[in-house]
Amino acid sequence: MRRLPVEAVRDPNILVGFETGDDAAVYRLSDDVALVLTVDFFPPIVDDPFDYGAIAVANALSDVYAVGGRPITGLNIAAFPRDLPPEIIARVFEGGGVKAAEAGVVIIGGHTVDDKEPKYGLAVTGLITPGKQVTNAAARPGDQLVLTKAIGTGIITTAGKNDMVRPEVMAGAVQSMSLLNRGAAEAMTAVGVNAATDITGFGLLGHLKGMVVGSRVSAKVFRSAVPVLDGALDLLEGGVAPGGTHRNLEAVGDVVKWGEGITDTDRLLLCDAQTSGGMLISVPPERTHELQKRLLANGTPFAAVVGEVIEGDPGTIYVEA
Repeated sequence: MRRLPVEAVRDPNILVGFETGDDAAVYRLSDDVALVLTVDFFPPIVDDPFDYGAIAVANALSDVYAVGGRPITGLNIAAFPRDLPPEIIARVFEGGGVKAAEAGVVIIGGHTVDDKEPKYGLAVTGLITPGKQVTNAAARPGDQLVLTKAIGTGIITTAGKNDMVRPEVMAGAVQSMSLLNRGAAEAMTAVGVNAATDITGFGLLGHLKGMVVGSRVSAKVFRSAVPVLDGALDLLEGGVAPGGTHRNLEAVGDVVKWGEGITDTDRLLLCDAQTSGGMLISVPPERTHELQKRLLANGTPFAAVVGEVIEGDPGTIYVEA
């Protein structure tokens, strides 16, 4: 990524680029309209092809919601082996199409290639009013950190691949991953917040690292306040954790200060690689209650205050029990 020409991109209409690793790009077309642009795809994480398609689309749309935008169109991006039965491919596309329709998004094309490992996702275009975008780089000391979904999907889906998970635990994870972050986005834009990001592959602490580094602030996280999907802790304590989760833990080693009582299990959990996770929202304390009220009214599973933004060494995260 360091080889990408960041300094060469001087277009003043780029309102959000890739300098801070934000969730989506924002490009101004006029004083009233800007495009929100993102793309995401990945291999299957669940067995059911319909669920896989729905989760992949919900995950891709989440990047638009994370910056406060409204997704409007999508392009399928897919790779399938030639010997995969057509009815399975059709179910993947069907699941994605149903989820896109739920979001009010029209899938108007796409591209498919031959590959040994299936992959599916979406390139998404959304709209936002210039100046209304929410970035991951504007958190302020004193803000409270609100999380809208429980974590643990990486642990559960890894267990599912190895037939080590109870059906009801997997069903809970699928339900969480399939849920759109639209309600969370609508709540935060109505209230007015300082920063936000969605929790996906880098885990809770990995995405928070991007926020505090980009915002030049520090943060404190309370492990006991973080919601966890049913069954995830039992699996983690049984030795189930995806490779990405271990890599995430290594990646935050230079910025996280672990408090007393934080176990190895806690560390892995907070770094668990999520798919279609919730929003992490940095909101001024006087607006927290209103944000929580709107989140729950919009059907968001959680509105948990899991930490706070503080002054200190920029980019440092303190984790307390």
